Amino acid sequence: MFKNSAPLSRWLSPLRRYFRHELLPLLADLRLAIGLLLAIALLSALGTVIEQEETVAFYQAHYPEHPALFGFLTWRLILKLGLDHVYRTPWFLALLILFGSSLAACSFTRQWPMLKVARRWSYLTRPHSFQRLPFWTYLPQQSLQGLPQRLRQRGYVVFQDGSRLYARKGLIGRFGPILVHVSMLLILLGAIWGSIGGFKAQELIPSGSVAAIEHVTGAGDLARLPTWQMRVNRFWIDYAPDGRVKQFYSDLSILDGGQEVKRQTISVNHPLSYRGVTLYQADWSIDSIRIRLNNSPPFQIPVVPVPTQAGSKLWGAFVPTRPDLSEGLTLLLPDLQGTALLYDTQGQWVGSLRQGMSLALDEVAPQRFPKPLTLHLDEVIGATGLQMKSDPGIPLVYLGFGLLMLGVVMSYFSYSQVWALETEAGLYLGGKTNRALVTFEREFAHLVEQQLLSSPPSPAKESPPAARVSGTESLANG
Repeated sequence: MFKNSAPLSRWLSPLRRYFRHELLPLLADLRLAIGLLLAIALLSALGTVIEQEETVAFYQAHYPEHPALFGFLTWRLILKLGLDHVYRTPWFLALLILFGSSLAACSFTRQWPMLKVARRWSYLTRPHSFQRLPFWTYLPQQSLQGLPQRLRQRGYVVFQDGSRLYARKGLIGRFGPILVHVSMLLILLGAIWGSIGGFKAQELIPSGSVAAIEHVTGAGDLARLPTWQMRVNRFWIDYAPDGRVKQFYSDLSILDGGQEVKRQTISVNHPLSYRGVTLYQADWSIDSIRIRLNNSPPFQIPVVPVPTQAGSKLWGAFVPTRPDLSEGLTLLLPDLQGTALLYDTQGQWVGSLRQGMSLALDEVAPQRFPKPLTLHLDEVIGATGLQMKSDPGIPLVYLGFGLLMLGVVMSYFSYSQVWALETEAGLYLGGKTNRALVTFEREFAHLVEQQLLSSPPSPAKESPPAARVSGTESLANG
C-alpha cells in the first residue's frame, strides 16, 4: 500500500503544479472570458435568426443553393454545421462548458481570495501605517471616547482592543461578485442540462381521441419521452364578429397508467404542465366530418387541407352520393363554425349546409338528383395542434437568474473600513472603501467633525506634522 504512494505522488505533483500555475491562470484570464462570451452571444444570435428544429424541406425552400443567401448560406451548410439546432450542437455545448470553467477559475483565483482577505483584519499599531490609507487624519489632544458608538450608529461592526480600534461595514458587498459568478454557472449548467435532456414534439390530435408523444422535432441525447398519454375531451374555437379566430381551446386529460391524473382546459398562452412537460396550444385543424345520407347510419369521412392562392385555411372532402362511389359532391369547410359549401363534379355550387342540419339535394338540384336524397351533416370534428416541450434545466436557469439579481444588488454595497489609534499625543484616524469614494469621504469628514466637537481634549502634547485627507489638508490642522 505504501510502496505505490511515492510514485503516485511524484506523478500527481507535476499535474497539480500545472493545474495551479498554468491552467487556472489561463482559464481565469479576462480576455478568454470576454472572447468566449462574445462567441456564445454571436452563436445565440445566429440561432435566433436561423429557424431552429425545422424539416429538411423547410431549409431547402428558404435557403436554396441558387441563389445562396449572402452568397454562401445554403441549406446544405446549415445542416452540415448543425445550425438548424445550434443550442444542442457539441461545439456550442463545449463553449458553454469552457466559459463555465473560466468563471469557476476566476472565482477560485480572484473572488474567493478577495473575500478571505476582506474577512481577515488587523489593528494598525503604528502612526506611520495610517499614511498609506487614502483617507487619514491626526486629531491632537483627542481620544477614542465616543468613536465606537458613532461608528455603530453608521452601521459599522466595531472591534476594539484598548487604544486600538477597527471597524468595517458592507462585507456583504464582497459576497456579491461571488454570487454573480455562482448564478452564471447555474444558468450555464441549466442551459447545458436542458440541451442534452430536453425535447420538443408536436401532435395533431382529433377531438375525442387519445394520443402519446411520438412526433419529436428535437431532442437531446439524454432525453426520455414520457409514457403517459393525452386525451382531447373537446376542442373548440371562439370567433370574433368579423369571422376572425379570437381564441381556441382544448379540454385535455392526462392519462397515466390508464387513469386520468390531471384535467385542464388550455388555450394560447395558457399551457398545461405535468411532470416537467409543458403542453402549449399551438395550432388547429379539421380532422373529419360525420354525415348521413337519408336514413343511413352515420359514417365518418376524413378531410384534407386545400391550398388557396390567398393562403387562407380551407379543407375539403369527397361525399359519395352512390354506394359504388361513382358520383358525389365536394364539400368545403373554411372553419369550424360549421358552415359547409357543396359543389358538384363540374364545380357548380349546389348549396350550403350547417352542422346539425340537413339539405334535400333533390330539391336544390332536381336535375342532378331526381330521386329523394337528403344529406345530414351531424358533426365537424376539429383537431388540436399541441406543442410539447420539456426542459429539465429551467429550474436551474430560474434559480440562477434570481441569484444573479441578488448578487448584482449585493455588489452595490460599499465595503468600508476605519482604523483608529490613540496615542499620548492624540488620535490617528483613517479609512478606505472599494467604491463610492465621494460618499465615504463625506462620511469620514463628518465623523472627524463629530469627534472634534464631542470628545474632550486631552492634555496638550507636541503634535506631529499635519496629515492629509484624500489630497486635502487635515481637518485637524486645517
